[in-house]
Amino acid sequence: MKVYQHLLLWPAVALGFIACKQFNGDKSEIVPVSMVQEQALSLNDTSLNKVIKTDKEWKRDLTENQYYILRKKETEAPFQNEFDSNHKKGNYFCAGCKLPLFSSETKFNSGTGWPSFYAPINNNRVIEVVDKSLGMVRGEIICARCEGHLGHLFDDGPNPTGLRYCMNSIAMLFQK
Repeated sequence: MKVYQHLLLWPAVALGFIACKQFNGDKSEIVPVSMVQEQALSLNDTSLNKVIKTDKEWKRDLTENQYYILRKKETEAPFQNEFDSNHKKGNYFCAGCKLPLFSSETKFNSGTGWPSFYAPINNNRVIEVVDKSLGMVRGEIICARCEGHLGHLFDDGPNPTGLRYCMNSIAMLFQK
């Protein structure tokens, strides 16, 4: 049965390579609401003072999967992540530094298997850098405060921006 499931999964994985580099780790880890509340996530937390940590500190402060996504620029598997099909109202925060990034108001179903947004909460929350990996040129999206890898930017999104911020669930926390 597992072999059959793997055969069905390969087309989705192949599509994932088109948009992002494949991460072979576990599914995103569910963060309990109590943990999110304890971390005092707030939309008022708009400080863009850089969060600078050593690699050892990042490994200590992040889960293993968060570390590989945010710090090593890996990508989680499509359709097997926490927020792709999340339709709850709320906000998405950087898992590395808790900066508010995206609102459910700008989230849409892109059909790619990753949570997608047509705009961040504020344009100063994310930075686009050129990513030339995998033999293509695309926009990588990083957190403006901790410079953690969040995902990629494409120009095939809906109105009003025409943009698709294709994000990794593991790189974000959600709060209602």
